[in-house]
Amino acid sequence: MHKAKPGDLVTVIYDGILENGEIFESSQENGPLQFRIGTGSVMIAFEKAVIGMGINESKEIRLQPEEAYGLSKEELIHTVSLASWDKKADIKPGVVVGMTMEKDGEQHQVPAMVTEVSGDKVTIDFNHPLAGKQILYKLTVQNIEPLQAAASALN
Repeated sequence: MHKAKPGDLVTVIYDGILENGEIFESSQENGPLQFRIGTGSVMIAFEKAVIGMGINESKEIRLQPEEAYGLSKEELIHTVSLASWDKKADIKPGVVVGMTMEKDGEQHQVPAMVTEVSGDKVTIDFNHPLAGKQILYKLTVQNIEPLQAAASALN
């Protein structure tokens, strides 16, 4: 039986689970995940976990924050004036807002989560919502297309 290795195109079903048991992401909702091992299109720790697995093989991996979405960084938490928001906007903790930021002379829309509203101040967090969290992935390899088979299918 072929075992997944770098260069292979793999199809994986998975559940991403937080420490409290909450499923934050699942292939049941999003469909199976397909990626080529070694291209960096998924987390390195996820790729490494799939290497050596066979079709229909399952595994659980526990990722520390540094292996997943990174640590939460204080410098990405900002407090701004409530007056700078659209009066119709429902600004309250837990709301994700699109902020316009400038980088290299270009404007970019960046998501940020409102974490606190206190008086005329709003605290917003630009960290990934899963930053600082330990994550458990339950994964099963559904299919493996060896690199040679994928290349010959193109010819």
